[in-house]
Amino acid sequence: MKTLRTLFTLLLAPALVCAGCSEEKPSVILYPTNGSLARVTVELARTAGQRSMGLMYRKKLGPGHGMLFLFEQDGKHQFTMRNTSIPLDMIFIDASPAVAGIVENTKPYASGPFGIGRPARYVLEVNAGFCARHGIAAGDRVAFAHVPGFETR
Repeated sequence: MKTLRTLFTLLLAPALVCAGCSEEKPSVILYPTNGSLARVTVELARTAGQRSMGLMYRKKLGPGHGMLFLFEQDGKHQFTMRNTSIPLDMIFIDASPAVAGIVENTKPYASGPFGIGRPARYVLEVNAGFCARHGIAAGDRVAFAHVPGFETR
């Protein structure tokens, strides 16, 4: 019995350790009409406090990284660059999910408000120039990967 338990432990332990190793970070995948794709590893802003803080006080945002603001319902969401030193592109995403509109090259510390004047459910903030480099435009398809609650989208 002890040998069986030892064998079981030796076989099961690596599987449990590896399960944690393969955990992926949340990301947003954008599918521009040029046929390519752009993947952004994201931090999630789910609560009102997280959304209010956003990327304020950050000194840099790595290439291919961003912040995904998750709202409970569609709205004409508006943002400010208050206390934000990183120039950003803001990608507004509808519930389908597809790009509803973009605000490009926001200036650091600008009071705004920045929005697209139409409803969106989510907003993805990335480094300024990202949309131009990847050909991202309104109407492009979007998918969420490893974002809790969005596994099937």
